[in-house]
Amino acid sequence: MHQYGQVDFDEQTLAIVEYVEKLTKTPSQITEADVVALRSVGLDDQQILSVVMITSMYAFMNRLADGLGVQLDEQKREFVETWSKNLSSSN
Repeated sequence: MHQYGQVDFDEQTLAIVEYVEKLTKTPSQITEADVVALRSVGLDDQQILSVVMITSMYAFMNRLADGLGVQLDEQKREFVETWSKNLSSSN
């Protein structure tokens, strides 16, 4: 997913992924234009709120786990790695 520009996403999914990347990497640079771009591909305000909340919760949980030094046990780590590889190969 780090090279999502090489994946053949539909217009709406690509807009969401680009928004999520910006919200994750440079949240202070989000503007009304970014929200308008999501609306222009068919998202309503409830869907945009969901994108923001899911992105924010994911970032929060990762920082919480990293800050506390939480490690996945080996079985869960293998599952995540397999899932991630399968996701990448299907796109």
